[in-house]
Amino acid sequence: MPTSPSAPQAAAGPAATTAARLDALRGPVPPRSHDARTIAALTVNPGCSRRAVLDAAGVDKRKLAERIGFPARYGQSPFAITRGLAFEKQVKADGCAALMELLRSSLGFTVPEHEYVDLGAEPTADPKGGAVGGASVDRATRYERTRALFARVAAGEPLLADHPLLRLDVGGRTAYVEPDVVALSARPAGASATSPPRLYVAEIKSFAVIDGQADPAKVGAAATQAAVYVLALRGLFAALGADPGLVADDVLLVCPQDFANRPGVHVLDVRRQLAAVERQLARLPRIGALVADLDPTVDFDLAVDPPAAEGETGREHRSGAELTKSLSVIEARYAPECVTRCELAFHCRAESRAAAAADALGRSVRDALGGIESIDEALALADSATDSMTASTTAVAGVGGGGGGGISGGVGISGRMSGAAGGGGGADRQGAARLLRAAARAYDEALLVPPRVAEQEAARA
Repeated sequence: MPTSPSAPQAAAGPAATTAARLDALRGPVPPRSHDARTIAALTVNPGCSRRAVLDAAGVDKRKLAERIGFPARYGQSPFAITRGLAFEKQVKADGCAALMELLRSSLGFTVPEHEYVDLGAEPTADPKGGAVGGASVDRATRYERTRALFARVAAGEPLLADHPLLRLDVGGRTAYVEPDVVALSARPAGASATSPPRLYVAEIKSFAVIDGQADPAKVGAAATQAAVYVLALRGLFAALGADPGLVADDVLLVCPQDFANRPGVHVLDVRRQLAAVERQLARLPRIGALVADLDPTVDFDLAVDPPAAEGETGREHRSGAELTKSLSVIEARYAPECVTRCELAFHCRAESRAAAAADALGRSVRDALGGIESIDEALALADSATDSMTASTTAVAGVGGGGGGGISGGVGISGRMSGAAGGGGGADRQGAARLLRAAARAYDEALLVPPRVAEQEAARA
């Protein structure tokens, strides 16, 4: 594969850094930043090296999927995005006055008056210290402002941070995440006046909560994303020398109430999600180790040169076939759940089906098969085990085929031999064979292929 014409050559010498190699993988295009959604999706499937490398390099996976012929079929509609932005603007109006009122009236929280600071914009010369605004700033500047603000919070100042930028280590690389808002210095209902105030992350979502009920999948996704924010905020407090325990295990979910666009607030306990995200982040492979052995010609350069003349199309730095070849070098770990979480899921599913991999049948089947990764291999093992068991049973029955006592003895010996060969009895081996054939039949039906020869013979028998 030829080297990308404009990608930096990171692998020219042994001193090439991981950051330079990731830049070379991405090519001369702006990186796509990590966010809570990508981190949450990555922790759900920590064994997928392909997603880990692409996310660390900032590759646009949606555009990559389109270029290789497997466009993603999910995403939020423009109308839902517009509605969500309008709802968030309503909640944050007048320095998050609606959110403060909800905490006091709906939840009974004790919330002092806060100074509202928008960390997503340059501060203006506002002598009253109210809402601030201005031009957008880069991530490094925003993080330094966030760090300075939370140093004041650790000293006891009641501040409310909008658009704080936090850091989180993901596979040995620094990722930035941005909560919707952090409400500070609040005491829950029933807490003692002498107890220290807790810090709460508020997650604003546009899906409705009707009669106290919401879509469980959406609530679960919001809880996992909020757990990422809590983990990052606790890390910042630890770096500042403050107590990370000041950040509450509960998060505030703000959603439209019933059929109106009126906001409501709900408390979510994210301790389980916190433990899961922290455990999975620790299991993620180091990005440096994943990219160290990649060939220098492997990259995912999605850049397109401008057309030389009017009416012509621009020249792609990488063709779809070249991008597909680069993808095949990095190991993927497909699971059916990836379809709703990853833009490359349909490509990985086609790969898995073409290889007859057990991953295509789901994690439960893959885990039950242990180290057997191929469906064909599993079926071959089941068929050979069944054939050997049948042969041994027939031979032993023939030896004991004399009188009544011989028959009884033959059955006993046969049972012992089957148990020794199968590790749990002939019935176990036959049951395993039936389960594997059922899994293969479901796999074949999903692919619309004719029944297997072994299955047809078993049906005739």
